[in-house]
Amino acid sequence: MNMKLAKRALFKRVLTDYLFLLKLAKSDDIIRRYFVVNGFDGALTMLGLMMGFVFSRPADLNIVMNVCLGAAVALGMSGLSSAYVSETAERQRKLSRLEDAMVCDLSGSDHGKAAKHAPILVALVNGSAPLLICLFILTPLWLANADIWLPLPPLYCAILMALFMVFLLGVFLGRIAGVWWLKSGIETLFLAIVTASLIYFITG
Repeated sequence: MNMKLAKRALFKRVLTDYLFLLKLAKSDDIIRRYFVVNGFDGALTMLGLMMGFVFSRPADLNIVMNVCLGAAVALGMSGLSSAYVSETAERQRKLSRLEDAMVCDLSGSDHGKAAKHAPILVALVNGSAPLLICLFILTPLWLANADIWLPLPPLYCAILMALFMVFLLGVFLGRIAGVWWLKSGIETLFLAIVTASLIYFITG
């Protein structure tokens, strides 16, 4: 019992420290933006793939799943690596300017720790957002592959899941902006429907 309490206290302390470093580096806003932007990328990519597969009528569901999983992993790795490289360079530049202004080494200070750890957290969010959303959208394909009943064909269910995720991201944006969540969700859903319509006219 004492071990569980100690682990819980350690986790809470580490989480508090990281949240402090994020605020110090002013990365909390960046993380929210990255989550939404890359979440949209993941959802719209899956929407495009599902629409394309609907019109091409693939014979094997495993092929669809493998292609979509490959795209999901690629999006995740792209988001992870690009965010880490860019954020590391940006944080190091700001730390160097601060060190020049204060004429001292700040690598061991809170600012130095923030410059080191904030890019890692930003990169994790940037990479995990599209990956997790893509995996969520692929759920109907896995269920169908396991012979679990679905109310619609799996590709159509996945398209609906993609539209639903876009709507939820819009709701999240509305909460952040302090506007009516339903209006924000409908606006982002409209963008997804426009995207699906373009794909339909191009490939249908």
